[in-house]
Amino acid sequence: MTSSAYFAYPCRWLVGRGEWAFALVTGPLFLLTLWSLVRLNTSDPGILHRGSMEQDPEAGHTAWMHSHAYQMPWCHQCNFHRPPRTLHCKTCNICVEEFDHHSRWVNNCIGHRNFRLFLLLLVSLCLYLVALIVTCVIFVVRTTDMSLSLDKIVAIIVAVLATGALLPVIFELLVQVVAVSTARRLYEVQVSRVESLCRDTPLG
Repeated sequence: MTSSAYFAYPCRWLVGRGEWAFALVTGPLFLLTLWSLVRLNTSDPGILHRGSMEQDPEAGHTAWMHSHAYQMPWCHQCNFHRPPRTLHCKTCNICVEEFDHHSRWVNNCIGHRNFRLFLLLLVSLCLYLVALIVTCVIFVVRTTDMSLSLDKIVAIIVAVLATGALLPVIFELLVQVVAVSTARRLYEVQVSRVESLCRDTPLG
């Protein structure tokens, strides 16, 4: 809706006066963001196939990671021992390799196989929103000597909405950058923080 209003009013006004640069920047960014969103929605996050009912949940399974033994927990929904960094998503009812989180934005889990695509979506969306804001601000500045028009009203509304959407996107991107810098997924960072709080909280 915001993109439609942007291209139909302020962007159209600028293009009509020979200002093609704005459309040439925001257009490809919009297409990249849309492609990333659709692709991420239909992507495989790293689904591990379900096991058989014949497997023994009591049988011990151990995996080694960085010279440390890891006891593989049993997943009662998928009927197999979960490998390290694998988690069962209650929303999708699947086990996802290197589970990061379940994204309501794209209605899909984020995991080992689509994590880079998720980062691409965040970066492209961030750049697209910034481009929208900059274009609308430039449009308003260039039309200050003109009377209030529908184009100007739409440009102001688009700039406000884009700014409101940009803040949580930047926050999410920064959170992911911090997690990647420590070679962990978002879920692992959250679990680590909870464990740290539990250790630091005095009993009684």
